[in-house]
Amino acid sequence: MLMRAVVQSGPGGVGTLSISMVEKPVASAGQLLVRVMAAGLNRADIVQREGHYPAPEGASPILGLEIAGVVEAVGGPSRFKAGDAVFGLLQGGAYADYALLDEALAIPKPDSMSWAEAASLPEVWMTAWLNLVDVADLQAGERFLVHAGASGVGAAAIQLACLLGAEAVASASADEKLDFCRELGAVQAFNARREPVFSAQIKAKGGVDVILDPVGGSYFRENLACLKPDGRLVVIGIMGGRSAELNLGLLLVKRLRIMGSTLRSQPLAVRERLARALEQVVLPAIAAGKARVTLDSIYPLSAVADAHLYMEDNSNLGKVVLDLSQVMQM
Repeated sequence: MLMRAVVQSGPGGVGTLSISMVEKPVASAGQLLVRVMAAGLNRADIVQREGHYPAPEGASPILGLEIAGVVEAVGGPSRFKAGDAVFGLLQGGAYADYALLDEALAIPKPDSMSWAEAASLPEVWMTAWLNLVDVADLQAGERFLVHAGASGVGAAAIQLACLLGAEAVASASADEKLDFCRELGAVQAFNARREPVFSAQIKAKGGVDVILDPVGGSYFRENLACLKPDGRLVVIGIMGGRSAELNLGLLLVKRLRIMGSTLRSQPLAVRERLARALEQVVLPAIAAGKARVTLDSIYPLSAVADAHLYMEDNSNLGKVVLDLSQVMQM
């Protein structure tokens, strides 16, 4: 059987994207075939579209890493059944009417959440948990800085830091985004475009213990300068360049740790553990009003190019999601 999917003519801009009919996938053991109702957009989708972030071996070449939808079929014995509402993280294939979701990564969708809200959660909250809890070991009472704080990951990271009892600081590229970061719990926020030398004002407040950075090269020197002794820098992106000069003296004197991290390449067992953290810790926090869904905008599948351009322009406060719930005539 055929289904709609966003396909690509080759690496490049949004002009390479189009909607075509492709073969519908079939669930094998340990997988759920899900009728996709909403799919989240991520910066990784843009980088993959441009040809710089290929899908892992065996993953769908179709863009998209997170979905919410209805189970249509199960590949063998399962805790889920056809008709169940679920959401979860993929390694590819979300921009389509149907996608395969590893059962280990599937999370029951709360009735109180819309499809779009559920689809906005997996990638950003699992990324935040991986890097703040597992990689950086952020502790209660520590001070935490996240760059691009108004992005999907940034918004989740600010809230998770607060849930962990840490103090959150954020950078962003516009004053509106700084207000958004403060609303989420950041006690200090600064405009990184207006204040490219940010270490002085961070150090004036005592520095930070942990930094989560999707920017990379252009922020590297400032990041090291504002870290406290025994500070940890976790780099999760290179939007600001892949090269930087490392002051080894500073690294030694301050006993700093610099770590690189990606979610997509993690083993299934790690991703499963992160999915359980989302299910058992984050969802109850949202239900209790201690955290919130940060859904910026919803685009129909037919406007996937516009959605990509909107995210590339860094206009979003939180998550951008594609709506696939409406059947579109081809």
